[in-house]
Amino acid sequence: MKAAILIHSDPKAGEEALGRVFNGLAVAHNFKQQGEEVKVLFLGTGTRWIAELNNPDNPVHGLFERVKDKVAGVSQGCADVFGTADEINASEFNFLNDNPIPGTAGLPGVATLMNEGYTILVY
Repeated sequence: MKAAILIHSDPKAGEEALGRVFNGLAVAHNFKQQGEEVKVLFLGTGTRWIAELNNPDNPVHGLFERVKDKVAGVSQGCADVFGTADEINASEFNFLNDNPIPGTAGLPGVATLMNEGYTILVY
């Protein structure tokens, strides 16, 4: 069993967004604990979560620390659009850009993940 968890929620959107990222990372933790293959990707306004989750005062920080090794990366095109490229460059995470979208630096290839057998879960 393989899962790719796509985090799209915007940390500026309040409690619902916090619930989404919390549950997405909780699913990643569950897969990790069971020895299943899992990847977490941050896309869209979800690219804003990297700085938030690295903050020890964030209520999801501890969980994030436990699944950091499962973060495949951050959408480069989305980081550019939503103004988080500098934060991502300063983090330990890589940009994902294997899906060339005209006018962007590229986005993660979700079709590639599906072709590799990943079930896509969106939060």
